[in-house]
Amino acid sequence: MRQRLDRAWRRFRREGRDLLEVLLLPGLAAVLPWPVSFALFRRLAHWPWLYREACLPALAQARERGHCCDERAWAWERRLVTLLDHADHYVFRTRSDAWMERYVQVVGDWGETGKPGLLWTLHWGTGLWALRHARVAGLRPNMVLDAPRGPDFAGRTVFGRYVRARMRSVERALERPIIFAPGAMDGVRSALERREQVAVVMDVPQDQVKVTRATTILGQPVSVPAALAHMAVAQALPVTVFFMGVDLRTGHRQLSVVPLGVSADAGALTDRAFAHLDSLLKASPAAWHL
Repeated sequence: MRQRLDRAWRRFRREGRDLLEVLLLPGLAAVLPWPVSFALFRRLAHWPWLYREACLPALAQARERGHCCDERAWAWERRLVTLLDHADHYVFRTRSDAWMERYVQVVGDWGETGKPGLLWTLHWGTGLWALRHARVAGLRPNMVLDAPRGPDFAGRTVFGRYVRARMRSVERALERPIIFAPGAMDGVRSALERREQVAVVMDVPQDQVKVTRATTILGQPVSVPAALAHMAVAQALPVTVFFMGVDLRTGHRQLSVVPLGVSADAGALTDRAFAHLDSLLKASPAAWHL
């Protein structure tokens, strides 16, 4: 009996934290003007308990590797970026493309539409409005994402429903169904055969992919996905890297689109792509969600 009560209490606390962190607080962006929401989020990000389970290990890793000179500022930025990333789901559901035109600043160009290609992004900053911008620009991207499953979802009803709702927001932003992994390669090939684009988050842990190669990030060797780089070379597919940061003073999004073109060397292509992650981590390591 005691054990059942303890499990019930832990479940209650976990669900309550999820309710607050992925629904109630970021959901304020759905009902408040964005400048008001952002000013409020800046204040909320000073609360040490907010997103504690993700922020504390990340802060410890940053400290260990010498990428954190001001722990309070680092943790504040990490909490704020996480809060904004969740809030974008609610902003997207309640705002039109006019919001994007007003609050998203863009550097670069998506290039020619109507041709197959690969769009590579990173677990850095925020991403939902970047996907919408690509679709509005005339591309037809198909997003590859992990299916919502595994231990992260065990006993977390609120979190599971939020993730599934967010995935529906991705589908609305792109006007295309998600290609779920594992088993995504058939969907990737089909999209390319339709002369569409495939969007993939490339900085995934090596245990989540079958084919990897080595590159360097922050002076350290790391294993990164290699299958899509080989596909890009074999099929002469153009690759575009994109990432979206946030101006932490104004709340404006900063979308960077970097065409890498067609490459003849998969290793060189991978190095060029991950050089952007290296630069982003040197400039703002707290904005990296991993």
